[in-house]
Amino acid sequence: MAKNKLVVPFLKWVGGKRQLLPEIERLLPKEWLNLLYYEPFVGGGALLFDLQPKKAVINDYNEELVNVYNVIRDTPDELIEDLKKHENTAAYFYEIRSVDRNPLFDSLTDIQRASRIIYLNKTCYNGLYRVNHAGEFNSPFGKYKNPNIVNEPVIRAVSKYLNTAKIRIMHGDYASALKDISADSFVYLDPPYHPVSESSNFTGYVQGGWTERDQLRLRDVCNILNEKGVKFLLSNSASEFIRDIYSDYRIHVVKAIRAVNSDSTKRGQIDEFLISNYE
Repeated sequence: MAKNKLVVPFLKWVGGKRQLLPEIERLLPKEWLNLLYYEPFVGGGALLFDLQPKKAVINDYNEELVNVYNVIRDTPDELIEDLKKHENTAAYFYEIRSVDRNPLFDSLTDIQRASRIIYLNKTCYNGLYRVNHAGEFNSPFGKYKNPNIVNEPVIRAVSKYLNTAKIRIMHGDYASALKDISADSFVYLDPPYHPVSESSNFTGYVQGGWTERDQLRLRDVCNILNEKGVKFLLSNSASEFIRDIYSDYRIHVVKAIRAVNSDSTKRGQIDEFLISNYE
């Protein structure tokens, strides 16, 4: 199946891997094409859509995000029509943003929910999907002149890919998505990063956040994958804590541009880790 250049992320997602794709792909196992591809923290799907594997299992903990994947796969025409209804004004934006704060949210269809998330993502400040501790979307209006709210070619291309390839879409805990994995699989893991400083911590794309305990649990899951003979590649911050807990594996240092930091002087090119259990 030839790659379709229009199969690209339909949402801008915090921690998206578009800029690191060359580094990641350079470190993929040579036989990855013959393996079942797993991505349990799929997010915006930058690597998935760039590789376009013929067989994959993707998962995310964010229910609204997973709903968008399902709607694009199953009902792209209806989604496109609903997206055309949106307005690029501050008043309308805050009206749509506030829907998850009242009972009306429960009456939305899956298509309306997906349309809402795409609209907010395209028109909010910096395209930053962010929720508060109550799980409510809280990014402000972006004031963009011509946001690409209805990216019809991409929606149709992604829908075709998700229907043509054998893609299983899951929602829930990453460990559950990996529970029945077999040795003929490859896993790319892109979890919430461990903060390299207090100001760099960002876990607002899902209610709650990640602690050292969560990172240790993920390391334990990686140990299980390794024991099963499953090859994995993991992205994380270049912190001493991450270096220490993955000291049994190969740690590759790569450069990334990080834009999410409450301290603007700490944005820019920094080191990140790509960790693998294979040569």
